Amino acid sequence: MPEPRLVIFDVDGTLVDSQEMIVAAFTHAYAGLDLAPPPRDQMLRFVGRSLELIFPELSPELDAPLHDKLTQGYRDAYFHLRKTRGSNATSPLYPGAMQALETLRAQDWTLLAVATGKSKRGLDKLIEGYGLEGYFLSQQVADFHPSKPHPAMVQTCLNETGVAAERTVMIGDTTFDIDMGRAAGVKTIGVSWGYHPVETLQADTIIHSFDALHSAIDDLIGLET
Repeated sequence: MPEPRLVIFDVDGTLVDSQEMIVAAFTHAYAGLDLAPPPRDQMLRFVGRSLELIFPELSPELDAPLHDKLTQGYRDAYFHLRKTRGSNATSPLYPGAMQALETLRAQDWTLLAVATGKSKRGLDKLIEGYGLEGYFLSQQVADFHPSKPHPAMVQTCLNETGVAAERTVMIGDTTFDIDMGRAAGVKTIGVSWGYHPVETLQADTIIHSFDALHSAIDDLIGLET
């Protein structure tokens, strides 16, 4: 059997397309304070960062108490939308995502993990909604780590699985994901269907559909050393 390898996925913008719910939650947060929301592209630019860090960067003209209120307003709106509509409607999987996960999971030498800016509650609900219990050996969320692109999430994945950095790849759609992976010393795959312009991603390789994922993983970290 080949030596174990680790494949780490970002979630929003990589596995699921939650941009409509994200924009709706941002819009609700600002509307709750009678403030005009920023343009859509600016909102999506910060996807992947820890929520507490987003509003000071997105609206630096506002003070800290307003940033805190926006953060809570976003959380309340996000959880309400997910509760009332369900994960499948608010965060649909991208075409080919489930098949890709199933194929990788079936490989005894491939371990799966996630490193996401979601909260633990948010990730748990998503996993439950899609029946992905048991798929990810390591699940790293924003609650317990510095925000991306700090490498702590990836480093913890490595520690929990015992897989070496050179046998690991990080897959994501934002510069935060790619910079995080690079900072942790792992290979990186950028996806072109996410929330950051593909030309801004400085990944080791870029894929344009899940059909290309497996060969990209094999090319970067191989089947065996």
